[in-house]
Amino acid sequence: MDFEKARYNMVEQQIRPWDVLDKMVLDLLLGTRREEYVPEAYRALALADLEIPLGFGESMLSPKLEARILQAVNLRKSDRVLEIGSGSGYMTALLANGGQHVYSVEISPELSAMAERNLKAHHVGNVTLETGDGAKGWGKHGPYDVIVLTGSTPVLCEEFQKSLHLGGRLFAVVGEEPIMKATLVTRIGQDAWHTEDLFETRIPPLRNAPKQDKFRF
Repeated sequence: MDFEKARYNMVEQQIRPWDVLDKMVLDLLLGTRREEYVPEAYRALALADLEIPLGFGESMLSPKLEARILQAVNLRKSDRVLEIGSGSGYMTALLANGGQHVYSVEISPELSAMAERNLKAHHVGNVTLETGDGAKGWGKHGPYDVIVLTGSTPVLCEEFQKSLHLGGRLFAVVGEEPIMKATLVTRIGQDAWHTEDLFETRIPPLRNAPKQDKFRF
Protein backbone atom coordinates (compact mmCIF):
# COMPACT_ATOMS: atom_id res chain seq x y z
CA MET A 1 0.00 0.00 0.00
CA ASP A 2 1.25 3.50 -0.85
CA PHE A 3 0.90 5.18 2.55
CA GLU A 4 2.36 8.49 1.38
CA LYS A 5 -0.33 8.81 -1.27
CA ALA A 6 -2.97 7.72 1.24
CA ARG A 7 -1.69 10.32 3.73
CA TYR A 8 -1.88 13.04 1.09
CA ASN A 9 -5.44 11.95 0.23
CA MET A 10 -6.35 11.93 3.94
CA VAL A 11 -5.31 15.58 4.22
CA GLU A 12 -6.96 16.67 0.97
CA GLN A 13 -10.19 14.67 1.26
CA GLN A 14 -10.82 14.51 5.02
CA ILE A 15 -8.86 17.23 6.78
CA ARG A 16 -9.12 20.30 4.54
CA PRO A 17 -12.87 19.84 3.88
CA TRP A 18 -13.38 19.93 7.64
CA ASP A 19 -11.95 23.48 7.70
CA VAL A 20 -8.48 22.55 8.94
CA LEU A 21 -6.22 24.86 6.93
CA ASP A 22 -3.46 25.68 9.43
CA LYS A 23 -0.15 24.89 7.70
CA MET A 24 1.53 23.78 10.91
CA VAL A 25 -1.25 21.27 11.59
CA LEU A 26 -1.19 19.94 8.04
CA ASP A 27 2.60 19.59 8.18
CA LEU A 28 2.32 17.61 11.43
CA LEU A 29 -0.20 15.25 9.87
CA LEU A 30 1.89 14.77 6.74
CA GLY A 31 5.06 14.21 8.73
CA THR A 32 3.80 11.74 11.36
CA ARG A 33 3.24 8.15 10.21
CA ARG A 34 -0.17 7.28 11.59
CA GLU A 35 -0.03 3.76 10.14
CA GLU A 36 2.82 2.93 12.50
CA TYR A 37 0.74 3.80 15.57
CA VAL A 38 -2.18 1.46 14.88
CA PRO A 39 -2.47 -2.26 15.66
CA GLU A 40 -1.08 -4.36 12.80
CA ALA A 41 -4.52 -5.79 11.95
CA TYR A 42 -5.81 -2.29 11.12
CA ARG A 43 -2.74 -0.89 9.38
CA ALA A 44 -4.41 -0.72 5.98
CA LEU A 45 -7.20 1.41 7.51
CA ALA A 46 -4.87 3.73 9.41
CA LEU A 47 -5.62 6.76 7.23
CA ALA A 48 -9.34 6.11 6.75
CA ASP A 49 -12.08 8.33 8.20
CA LEU A 50 -12.92 6.14 11.19
CA GLU A 51 -12.08 5.36 14.80
CA ILE A 52 -9.64 2.44 14.94
CA PRO A 53 -9.96 -0.07 17.81
CA LEU A 54 -6.88 -0.31 20.02
CA GLY A 55 -8.11 -3.08 22.29
CA PHE A 56 -8.72 -2.79 26.03
CA GLY A 57 -12.01 -1.02 25.31
CA GLU A 58 -10.38 1.99 23.64
CA SER A 59 -10.04 3.39 20.12
CA MET A 60 -8.18 6.11 18.22
CA LEU A 61 -10.00 9.28 17.27
CA SER A 62 -10.70 9.86 13.58
CA PRO A 63 -7.97 11.75 11.70
CA LYS A 64 -10.19 14.77 11.04
CA LEU A 65 -11.03 15.15 14.74
CA GLU A 66 -7.34 14.89 15.67
CA ALA A 67 -6.68 17.65 13.15
CA ARG A 68 -9.46 19.87 14.50
CA ILE A 69 -8.10 19.45 18.03
CA LEU A 70 -4.61 20.53 16.96
CA GLN A 71 -5.98 23.55 15.14
CA ALA A 72 -8.29 24.55 18.01
CA VAL A 73 -5.55 24.62 20.68
CA ASN A 74 -3.23 26.67 18.42
CA LEU A 75 -0.18 24.61 19.38
CA ARG A 76 3.13 26.45 19.73
CA LYS A 77 6.71 25.21 20.03
CA SER A 78 6.99 26.63 23.56
CA ASP A 79 3.87 24.86 24.88
CA ARG A 80 3.83 22.44 27.79
CA VAL A 81 0.96 20.06 27.10
CA LEU A 82 -1.17 17.72 29.20
CA GLU A 83 -2.88 14.89 27.31
CA ILE A 84 -5.48 12.73 29.05
CA GLY A 85 -5.56 9.37 27.24
CA SER A 86 -2.31 8.32 25.54
CA GLY A 87 -3.91 5.58 23.44
CA SER A 88 -1.42 4.30 20.88
CA GLY A 89 0.75 7.40 21.22
CA TYR A 90 -0.19 8.95 17.86
CA MET A 91 -1.92 12.05 19.19
CA THR A 92 0.86 12.26 21.77
CA ALA A 93 3.41 12.32 18.94
CA LEU A 94 1.52 15.06 17.09
CA LEU A 95 1.39 17.21 20.24
CA ALA A 96 5.06 16.52 21.01
CA ASN A 97 6.18 17.33 17.47
CA GLY A 98 4.34 20.65 17.67
CA GLY A 99 5.03 21.58 21.30
CA GLN A 100 7.85 21.68 23.83
CA HIS A 101 6.91 18.79 26.14
CA VAL A 102 3.88 16.52 26.59
CA TYR A 103 2.75 14.92 29.84
CA SER A 104 0.45 12.10 28.78
CA VAL A 105 -1.68 10.13 31.24
CA GLU A 106 -3.24 6.76 30.36
CA ILE A 107 -5.44 4.71 32.67
CA SER A 108 -4.70 1.43 30.85
CA PRO A 109 -1.20 0.05 31.58
CA GLU A 110 -1.33 -1.96 28.34
CA LEU A 111 -2.05 1.11 26.22
CA SER A 112 0.57 3.15 28.05
CA ALA A 113 3.08 0.44 27.17
CA MET A 114 1.92 0.52 23.54
CA ALA A 115 2.34 4.29 23.41
CA GLU A 116 5.80 4.02 24.93
CA ARG A 117 6.91 1.46 22.32
CA ASN A 118 5.56 3.52 19.45
CA LEU A 119 7.05 6.80 20.64
CA LYS A 120 10.45 5.23 21.26
CA ALA A 121 10.40 3.63 17.81
CA HIS A 122 9.97 7.10 16.30
CA HIS A 123 12.45 8.82 18.63
CA VAL A 124 9.83 11.11 20.17
CA GLY A 125 11.65 11.98 23.38
CA ASN A 126 9.92 15.11 24.69
CA VAL A 127 7.14 13.09 26.35
CA THR A 128 6.52 11.96 29.92
CA LEU A 129 4.15 8.99 30.01
CA GLU A 130 2.32 8.20 33.23
CA THR A 131 -0.23 5.54 34.12
CA GLY A 132 -3.17 6.76 36.14
CA ASP A 133 -6.72 8.08 36.17
CA GLY A 134 -6.69 11.62 34.80
CA ALA A 135 -10.42 12.01 34.20
CA LYS A 136 -10.74 14.51 37.05
CA GLY A 137 -7.49 16.36 36.44
CA TRP A 138 -3.72 15.89 36.61
CA GLY A 139 -2.16 18.95 38.17
CA LYS A 140 1.19 17.50 39.25
CA HIS A 141 3.13 18.98 36.32
CA GLY A 142 1.00 22.09 35.87
CA PRO A 143 0.28 24.74 35.02
CA TYR A 144 0.03 23.83 31.33
CA ASP A 145 -0.24 25.85 28.13
CA VAL A 146 -2.45 23.24 26.45
CA ILE A 147 -4.67 20.45 27.80
CA VAL A 148 -6.31 17.87 25.53
CA LEU A 149 -8.86 15.26 26.65
CA THR A 150 -9.01 12.46 24.09
CA GLY A 151 -12.23 11.01 25.54
CA SER A 152 -15.49 12.78 26.28
CA THR A 153 -16.63 13.84 29.74
CA PRO A 154 -20.23 14.52 30.84
CA VAL A 155 -18.87 17.21 33.19
CA LEU A 156 -15.61 19.10 32.80
CA CYS A 157 -13.80 19.17 36.15
CA GLU A 158 -12.66 22.60 37.31
CA GLU A 159 -9.25 21.10 38.09
CA PHE A 160 -8.45 21.19 34.37
CA GLN A 161 -9.30 24.86 33.99
CA LYS A 162 -7.32 25.74 37.12
CA SER A 163 -4.32 23.86 35.71
CA LEU A 164 -4.00 26.22 32.74
CA HIS A 165 -1.46 29.01 32.47
CA LEU A 166 -2.89 32.46 31.74
CA GLY A 167 -3.64 32.25 28.02
CA GLY A 168 -3.69 28.44 28.17
CA ARG A 169 -6.13 26.45 26.03
CA LEU A 170 -8.14 23.35 26.92
CA PHE A 171 -9.92 21.09 24.43
CA ALA A 172 -12.60 18.70 25.64
CA VAL A 173 -15.69 17.01 24.26
CA VAL A 174 -18.33 17.70 26.90
CA GLY A 175 -21.75 16.08 27.30
CA GLU A 176 -23.51 12.75 27.05
CA GLU A 177 -25.30 10.88 24.28
CA PRO A 178 -26.96 12.13 22.18
CA ILE A 179 -25.50 15.65 22.61
CA MET A 180 -21.80 16.27 22.99
CA LYS A 181 -19.96 19.45 22.10
CA ALA A 182 -16.31 20.00 21.27
CA THR A 183 -15.37 22.80 23.62
CA LEU A 184 -12.40 25.16 23.84
CA VAL A 185 -11.70 26.81 27.20
CA THR A 186 -9.13 29.64 27.37
CA ARG A 187 -7.86 31.09 30.64
CA ILE A 188 -8.17 34.87 30.35
CA GLY A 189 -7.54 35.88 33.96
CA GLN A 190 -6.66 34.62 37.42
CA ASP A 191 -10.27 33.61 37.98
CA ALA A 192 -11.69 33.99 34.48
CA TRP A 193 -12.09 31.60 31.57
CA HIS A 194 -13.67 31.94 28.14
CA THR A 195 -15.62 28.92 26.87
CA GLU A 196 -16.43 28.39 23.20
CA ASP A 197 -18.53 25.59 21.72
CA LEU A 198 -16.81 24.61 18.46
CA PHE A 199 -18.96 21.85 16.93
CA GLU A 200 -21.04 18.83 17.85
CA THR A 201 -19.43 15.41 17.81
CA ARG A 202 -19.56 12.08 19.65
CA ILE A 203 -16.62 10.14 21.04
CA PRO A 204 -16.37 7.47 23.75
CA PRO A 205 -16.11 8.77 27.32
CA LEU A 206 -13.00 8.73 29.44
CA ARG A 207 -13.03 5.87 31.89
CA ASN A 208 -14.31 7.15 35.28
CA ALA A 209 -15.32 10.50 33.78
CA PRO A 210 -17.44 12.51 36.27
CA LYS A 211 -21.17 12.45 35.60
CA GLN A 212 -23.87 15.06 35.84
CA ASP A 213 -25.71 15.25 39.14
CA LYS A 214 -29.21 13.94 38.57
CA PHE A 215 -32.20 15.64 40.19
CA ARG A 216 -34.04 13.43 42.60
CA PHE A 217 -37.73 13.90 43.35
